[in-house]
Amino acid sequence: MKNELLPLTRLLAQEAGWTKAQLAAAATKRLHKTRDDLLQQMKEVGRSGKLELMVAAEKTIVEGDLEHYANSEGMKSSLNAALSELNATEKLLAIVDDKSRYERVNEAYSLPKNREKGLPLDEARQAFKSHYARLNNLDKSRLADDEKAIIDARKSNLFQADKLYAQRQAKILGIELKQSRSSTYS
Repeated sequence: MKNELLPLTRLLAQEAGWTKAQLAAAATKRLHKTRDDLLQQMKEVGRSGKLELMVAAEKTIVEGDLEHYANSEGMKSSLNAALSELNATEKLLAIVDDKSRYERVNEAYSLPKNREKGLPLDEARQAFKSHYARLNNLDKSRLADDEKAIIDARKSNLFQADKLYAQRQAKILGIELKQSRSSTYS
C-alpha cells in the first residue's frame, strides 16, 4: 500500500515546494499586503460598533466572492444563500427599532424553538448564525494564514452583529438581556 501512495506523496511534496516558491514572488507579496489591509479594514468595521456597517461589509465581501471566486455550483449556491440572508437582515434592520412594525415579527416567532432568551430568532438572527457557520467551515479548508485571519475577523464581526441586533430587539420589546457568549457560536 505504501508503494501505491508514493506518487501521491511525491505530488504533495511538489505542490508544497511550488507553494513556497509562489510565496516568494512579488505578486504574492503584494497580495499578502492587500490581505493585511483587508484584515485591518475588517477589524476597523468591527471596532466601529455599527451594526449596519458590519452587515454591509459582509454583504460586500460575499458579492465580491460570488463575482470573482465562485468556481463551483456548491460555492455559488452557498454564496447566493448568504446574500439572500444578508438582504433579509438589511430589511429587518430597517424595522427592528420601530415597535409597531417589529411587534409583528415578534408575534410571528412565538414558538419556544424560535426564541432565544425571550427574543425572536428572526431571519436576521438566523442569518448571523448561518453565515457564522459558513465561515467556520471555510476556516477548516486549505487556506493561507492571512485568509484565515480575515475569516476570523469576519466571524468576530458576525458574533458582535448578532449581539448588537439582539440588544436592539430587547430594547424595542422591553426585554432585559443578560450578557453572555451564546453557545451557538462555539
